[in-house]
Parts: sequence; structure tokens; C-alpha cells
Amino acid sequence: MSTPPNDGLGEILVEGPWSHRFVSAHGSRFHIAELGDGPLVLMLHGIHQFWWMWRHQIPALAEAGYRAVAVDLRGFGASDKPPRGHDTWTASADIAALVRALGEDQAVIIGHALGGWTGWATAYLHPQVCRGLVTISMPHPRVLRRALLTGASRIPTGRLVRRGAAVGMPFLSVPERQMAKSGFVARLLASGAGSASSGFPSEEEIRRYS
Repeated sequence: MSTPPNDGLGEILVEGPWSHRFVSAHGSRFHIAELGDGPLVLMLHGIHQFWWMWRHQIPALAEAGYRAVAVDLRGFGASDKPPRGHDTWTASADIAALVRALGEDQAVIIGHALGGWTGWATAYLHPQVCRGLVTISMPHPRVLRRALLTGASRIPTGRLVRRGAAVGMPFLSVPERQMAKSGFVARLLASGAGSASSGFPSEEEIRRYS
């Protein structure tokens, strides 16, 4: 389980107490960062981030007695970026196959935003691999659907359109156009910060996520 060659991925293969490696699952190659032994906890990042968002949780979970694994989802970070397969059904199958490729039957899945959506889908479509589920910034799909249909959502319509890919809509070109705009990632990260005094996002976070 040695760290793979950098290959120009210095912003992604960030050094730390964890180890980096690549795992083949569901016809693709996924990059993971892992640390610890025990029951598997698999962490799925949001749409504008990558495995590194879990850098604080990886050592904490390992110290608590878990095998902590943070993955770059299909199309992100150092994982494969095929032209197809960026839909909810494929993403959930990716996670189910990854759990098995890691030599486990089940995992506790933790997901943020897009990762949370994928987590819900995995629990529904592949319940046999989901020992438990924690989602952050992603309500149950039925709650989300009801909020959108009734207008109860506090997310502006334009923001919903930009997030179309995260909820399975065929707007895959929209996020790319938005992210090409100067400062987009910084504004997106800042919009999710708890307060202006939280110090998030830092310059390092803006650089790496950009």
C-alpha cells in the first residue's frame, strides 16, 4: 500500500498520516486516502471538493478504532474521469463495488452534499453494503423533492440550476461554465461557511479546490 508516484498530482496527493493508493472497482480506478484498522468508514466528498475535505476526520476516526477511507469520486481528484457514468445509479454502484474492492462486506458511509446524495442512493440501491449512513448538507431525497416542489427550499433557483448535476439532472455543462469564472470556487466555498469569522475558506483551501 505504498504511496503512488506524484505524477503532477501534488495538489491532490497531499501528505499526512494517511496513505494514498488506487483501487480498481466497477470498471474504474479510484484514488483513496486511508488510515487505521477496524470497521470501514467510507467518506464521500461534495461536488466542489475532493478527498482532502476529510483530512481532519481521517485521523480522528482512525484513533477511534475505525478504518477511515476518503475517496475521490468518479470524475474528481486523482480518480478516473471517464466521459460517461456521472449519474446517480453509476455513482452508487461505484461505492458498492469500492466497499467490496476494499475487502469489506459493509461500510458506514459519510457523505457531504453530492457525496450525501450518493450515500442516500447507495443505501437505497445497494443496502447490503451500507452498515450506516451519515449525510451532511443533503436531506433525504423525498424531503428535498418536497421542498423543491412546494417552493419551501431556501436555495435560490439559479443555485439549483448550477447544482443540477448533483441531483441527477442532465445539466453537466453548467457547472463547468460556472467554475471557469474567476473566483467562483472561493465564492462557492464562502457561501457555505458558518460565519465570516470562521476562517473558511483559507487560501490553501481555495487553491486546492480550484
